[in-house]
Amino acid sequence: MLVNMNDVLKKAQKEHYAVPAFDTDVSLLLKATIDAAKDMRSPVILQFHEQDLENENIYYVTSLVEGISKHYEIPVVLHLDHGEHPEKIKRAIDHGFTSVMYDGSHLSLEENIRNTKEIVDYAHAHHVSVEGELGHVGGSDLDFNDTGESLLTNPQDVVKFVTETGVDALAVSIGTSHGVYKSEPTLNLDVLREIRKATDVPLVIHGGSGTPSDQLKAAIQEGIVKVNIFADLRLAFKKGLDKACTQISRPDPLPFELYQPIQEQLKEAVKAKIQLLGSENKA
Repeated sequence: MLVNMNDVLKKAQKEHYAVPAFDTDVSLLLKATIDAAKDMRSPVILQFHEQDLENENIYYVTSLVEGISKHYEIPVVLHLDHGEHPEKIKRAIDHGFTSVMYDGSHLSLEENIRNTKEIVDYAHAHHVSVEGELGHVGGSDLDFNDTGESLLTNPQDVVKFVTETGVDALAVSIGTSHGVYKSEPTLNLDVLREIRKATDVPLVIHGGSGTPSDQLKAAIQEGIVKVNIFADLRLAFKKGLDKACTQISRPDPLPFELYQPIQEQLKEAVKAKIQLLGSENKA
């Protein structure tokens, strides 16, 4: 059941839960994530970054997700996360992605609007949903480089951005950050409430890993319907790998012996997020 993001976020908005969006850049993450979502009867958004789709990798990703989603009776979204290059975003759309994000958060408001609208026009012509971003979510990138302090979304910019771009979902900055937190965050729910008043477009937060459960639940009650998660999966992956390495004594372990503890830890992490976000049995 490969769908675009509108098919799952509108329902979540109406029923006050959030759909988990997991970055699944290798097949081990992908299998554990979609298996766990199937077990929990949860819709799921499988996300990839531009670097995951270089050269022939795009054929591997799209063929794999399109092939397996036919056999899972849950809604599955194939989403490009943090796309910054229009030509790469359009390539993802052309090769079967059902949803994309254009990240112009580092640009001026006018340039962000102009670039986002270009992507929206192209995507909508192909029945693909688009996520835009206002404000900047700081923290660290995938190479562990510091991306600076977070800049909260200005609620006064929201109406202009949504109206002029036509985005299907809006990622907002309310106090989360990418990567592993160095200290516990405090989400600014007042800003979120102002944003919610300004638009009825489904709202997204990035940096969902490590965010305190009570704060995530409060954000969902105030209108968040998509939560991005990656660092928590990487932590679970390492925990499973460490466990596998200590359990196996033979010098030439079978791949299954190495993979099983990793899969178990990943599925446990995914199921915990699904329960937290309230998407269990919402497929």
